[in-house]
Amino acid sequence: MSGDLFCQNSKDDKVCIADYEHKEYEYCCLEENDVFDDPSFNELIRQAETAIDQGVYPTRIYQGSSGSYFVKNIEGKTIGVFKPKDEEPYGRLNPKWTKWMHRMCCPCCFGRSCLIPNQGYMSEAGASLVDQKLGLNVVPNTKVVKLASETFNYLRLDVEKSKAKKVVNEHFPKVGRKFNRLGLPPKKGSFQVFVENFKDADFHLRKFESDPLDPDTSKHFQLQFERLVVLDYIIRNTDRGNDNWLINYLKAKEASENGEEEATPASIQVAAIDNGLAFPIKHPDSWRAYPYHWAWLPYAKIPFSQETRDLVLDKISDMNFVQDICDDMHNLFMTDKGIDRQMFEKQMSVMRGQILNLSQALKDGKSPLQLVQMPSVFVERSRGHVGTTEKFRNFSNTFTQRFQKKTPFFSWC
Repeated sequence: MSGDLFCQNSKDDKVCIADYEHKEYEYCCLEENDVFDDPSFNELIRQAETAIDQGVYPTRIYQGSSGSYFVKNIEGKTIGVFKPKDEEPYGRLNPKWTKWMHRMCCPCCFGRSCLIPNQGYMSEAGASLVDQKLGLNVVPNTKVVKLASETFNYLRLDVEKSKAKKVVNEHFPKVGRKFNRLGLPPKKGSFQVFVENFKDADFHLRKFESDPLDPDTSKHFQLQFERLVVLDYIIRNTDRGNDNWLINYLKAKEASENGEEEATPASIQVAAIDNGLAFPIKHPDSWRAYPYHWAWLPYAKIPFSQETRDLVLDKISDMNFVQDICDDMHNLFMTDKGIDRQMFEKQMSVMRGQILNLSQALKDGKSPLQLVQMPSVFVERSRGHVGTTEKFRNFSNTFTQRFQKKTPFFSWC
C-alpha cells in the first residue's frame, strides 16, 4: 500500500495537495444519510444504523493499512464494508500505527505522488459509478455515507464529550434536548455492499492451474476478467494485485440418484474490491509504475472478445458519453469539502486518456497485455475565451492530447 516518493510532485501539485489536506479534517455537518435512488442500498444503510443503535457494532478489519470495518445487521450478519475518510492510510485518525510512523518519520519515502491523499473513499465510490455507467457489474455497489459507532477510531475529546452529554441527558432531560447531537459525530466514508462466498483471486487461480475450468466456464471467466481489465484501466487503479480482486466459483453438481437434488451447472463470478487507490492526477512517473498484476496472467494474452467490444466500445467512443461520466464524477467528488477543481481536472485528464487508449485497443483487436503496453496519454481540457456567457464558453471547450514523457525508475513494481 506504500511506495512512491510523495515529494516528487510539481510545485503547483504540492500547493493543491497541501490545501486539500488542510481542508480534509472538516467533518460533514449533516447528521442523516442522503436518500439514494436505490431502494436496496437505502435498506442496507437503514439496517446498519438500526444494528448500531441496538449495540451490534461494526468490527475493524485488521488487514490493510487503514481503518476499515465490517458492518453488520441486527442479526450479526455482515452486510457491508465501511471505510471512513479520516481513517485512511494518511488520515489523522488512522488506527494502524505503521502509516502514522511513515508520515511522521519519513514523509518523503512513502505514499503515491500520483494520488491525492485521503481521497480513497471517493475513489471507491467513483469506481462503482464507472462500473455502473458501463454496465460491467464487477464492483459491489459502493456509495458515500455517514455512520457513527463506538468501535470507530475517535479523538478522546469526542468520546468524552459524548459520554458527558449522555450523562447530562439522563439526569437533566430538558437540558439534553437542547444538544444538537448526543452520540459520537458521524464519519463520512465509503460503504461497499459485502459479497458472500468469494475468495481472493490468487486462491482460485492457483487451483485452476491443476484443475482447469471446463470450456463454458472458462469462457465466462474470460469475459468477467475482461470487465475487470476495462474497469482497472479506465480508473488507472494503482493497487490491483491478485489478492484484492475476488472470485466466486461453484463447481457443477450432478443430479442425485434418488432425484432429491437436481443437476446444477458450474458458475463463476468476479468482484473488484479495494478501488481506493485509483483516479491519479498523473500517470506514475517517479519510483514505481504500479502495474496491473493481472497483466501477467495467461488470460491477459487473449484478445478482447466480441462480447466486451459490444458492451463498451460504442459507449467509450462517444465523447458525449465520456463527458457524462466526467460530469457524474464531478458531482460525486465535489461533495468532498476539500476537493480542488484543478486537481479533479487532472484526474479526468488521465481517465479520458485511458478511455482513448482502450477504445483504440478494442478497435484494433488487442489483448489486455497489449493494452497496458500502449503509451500513457492525457486528454486535457483547454478553455477558449470566445463568448461572454457560460453557454457560449462551453462551446469553445476543446481537448488536447499529450503523451507522458517521464517513466518510473522501476517498471515491474
